[in-house]
Amino acid sequence: MAQAADTARTVIMTVDDDPGVSRAVARDLRRRYGGSYRIVRAESGESALGALRELKLRGDLVAVILADYRMPQMNGIEFLEQALDVYPGARRVLLTAYADTNAAIDAINVVDLDHYLLKPWDPPEEKLYPVLDDLLSAWRTSDYRPVPSTKVVGHRFSAPSSDVREFLARNQVPYRWYSADEPEGQRLLAAAGADGQRLPLVVTPEGETMIEPEAPELAAKVGLATTPASDFYDLVVIGGGPAGLGAAVYGASEGLRTVLVEREATGGQAGQSSRIENYLGFPDGVSGAQLTDRARRQAAKFGAEILTAREVTGLEVNGGSRTVRFADGTAIAAHAVILATGVSYRQLAAPGLPALTGCGVFYGSALTEAAACQGHDVYIVGGANSAGQAAMYLARGAKSVTLLVRGPDLSASMSHYLIQQVDEAPNIAVRCNTVVESAHGDGELEQLTLRDVATGGSELVDAKWLFVFIGAAPLTDWLDGAVERDRRGFILAGPDLTPDGRPPAGWELDRPPYHLETNIPGVFVAGDARAESAKRVASAVGEGAMAVMLVHRYLEQS
Repeated sequence: MAQAADTARTVIMTVDDDPGVSRAVARDLRRRYGGSYRIVRAESGESALGALRELKLRGDLVAVILADYRMPQMNGIEFLEQALDVYPGARRVLLTAYADTNAAIDAINVVDLDHYLLKPWDPPEEKLYPVLDDLLSAWRTSDYRPVPSTKVVGHRFSAPSSDVREFLARNQVPYRWYSADEPEGQRLLAAAGADGQRLPLVVTPEGETMIEPEAPELAAKVGLATTPASDFYDLVVIGGGPAGLGAAVYGASEGLRTVLVEREATGGQAGQSSRIENYLGFPDGVSGAQLTDRARRQAAKFGAEILTAREVTGLEVNGGSRTVRFADGTAIAAHAVILATGVSYRQLAAPGLPALTGCGVFYGSALTEAAACQGHDVYIVGGANSAGQAAMYLARGAKSVTLLVRGPDLSASMSHYLIQQVDEAPNIAVRCNTVVESAHGDGELEQLTLRDVATGGSELVDAKWLFVFIGAAPLTDWLDGAVERDRRGFILAGPDLTPDGRPPAGWELDRPPYHLETNIPGVFVAGDARAESAKRVASAVGEGAMAVMLVHRYLEQS
């Protein structure tokens, strides 16, 4: 029999457009699991997605979703793909007829399908319940086991509130949002003895309260690992983007004692992408959050430690070890280090923008704000893939999306497939040769002044939402004086250190630096922080894996 769930609010959902089949599935599920789980049924993909979003807002958990393949408007695979964004940890089952088994097999890659069942499933004792028992058991032992959610009370147009929500969301920490102006938010403020002048208020599942918490305090209180288990490792990976996660997976899986250190949230810029469509193995695309979550769980499965909200401020050579120093004065050491620090979005230099950052102006996708853009006019600055992906995502609910591009067209920096999608979207407009001259608003963004760089003419437009993607700067200032960088701050490695055939200054080994090795032996670089890198997710993951191979070579010769 099914074991009792950790909470009576945990849901098993079934979706089928045939009312008779829908009732039959729900009946069989209630007979076996009704005492421990809440059975929710829907008769279309759209209604099921609406139900999932409501469950998410209430903080409920979904353990298993069963969806019929042949549904009109939205088939089962399409539904499960969108359900991934709402409940990535739910186990996914596709109900198919014998003729549709090829579609079910294809779905294993598209939506990471856990199982498919052929209809009819009678008797359920043989064909349904054993499958569900295994899936529920796996779900209960996963990272998605039921946990009480964190509560956040704040204002919609508040930079600190936005920062906290984004931090929790990107780190996959369940939370519930309450506006300080609404009755429940006011009740929580009163219970915490807070007057609401300083926000956000964060209430942990244990009832502890924090006001305007900094990332390290917040991370520690919501259960993220922030303290290393050891003071010495085989490998320290600095940065949790695709390159860092790739290095952590390969390092730990190949037996290296590995720790990954991330200053904000794993995933980096790629983790904020609404849809990555040119990554190998995902023909229908994958969201950055899904890819990040899978990579993080994969690294943890192999034994890699992952530390969050830890800022690295220094790198030192101490004999055969490499010491990594943190902002709080503590340090860890290792035989080797991989620098995968990635890049951060450049700030847009225009009057009015700094004061409105987090209050209508956002750098990167800020996907926690997407729901609030429903029915509004949205502006996006940038002409590369990240801007195009955000435009396609926000266009699902926004009244209109306008891409503001400084150049004459999109072809210089956006992939061809994405340009085609943008052109075909009915509510996306592209304004080339256009920049933001200034932003206006009292406490929240209200208007933008746009300037045509070709004619010099200006236009004032109403705007509540501006998302900025204008290139990136490497997060390498802390390496000044230790690791050689180019004039833009990107890290030099391998052949770039020896353009004249001579080793870099201070190099004492009788071999040249390996391909991804910096001017410090045993310190490697991978991903966007490396000079002349490809700036693509696939290449970053590949460099992370390659760096681990070179770490092994370095350790063998040390």
